[in-house]
Amino acid sequence: MNKKLFTKRIMQYEVIGFGLVILILWVDEVLDLPSVLLGAKPTPVNWVESIFESAVAVLLCLFIVFSTRKILQHVKYLEGFIQCCAFCKRVKVGESWIPIEEFIRDQSDAVFSHGLCPDCVEKHYKGFFLKMRAEKEKDLPPEAD
Repeated sequence: MNKKLFTKRIMQYEVIGFGLVILILWVDEVLDLPSVLLGAKPTPVNWVESIFESAVAVLLCLFIVFSTRKILQHVKYLEGFIQCCAFCKRVKVGESWIPIEEFIRDQSDAVFSHGLCPDCVEKHYKGFFLKMRAEKEKDLPPEAD
C-alpha cells in the first residue's frame, strides 16, 4: 500500500468514527436512550444542545484529521524486501549496489554519523592508541613525589 493511500484510509476511518459519534449523539437525543434502556426520567429533545454537540464533534474531527495528515506527511517508512551484501553491507537498488548509509539517507530523514564502537577500537586500533599513549607518556615531565 502506498503512502497516499495509507494516509487517505486512516483519515477516512477517523471521519467515519466521528460520524458514528455524531450519529449516536443524535440517536440519543431523539430516542432518549437513557429513558428507553435504563428507565431514567424522560427528557425532551434539546435541538440547540444537539447542534452544539455536533458542531464541537465536527471541529474536533477537523482538528484530528488535519493533525493526522500533517503527522503522516512527515512519516517515512521502508517496506518490502531489501537485498543487502553480507560482507560489505551495501544495498541493491535496481542494478547497482550503494552503501547502506546512502540508501537510508535517501529513503528517510535519518542522518548518519560515523564513530567507533569499543570492540572495533580494541580490534583495529589497539596498537595505534597504545603507541600514542606511550609517546604522550614519554613527553610528560616526571611526577614530583
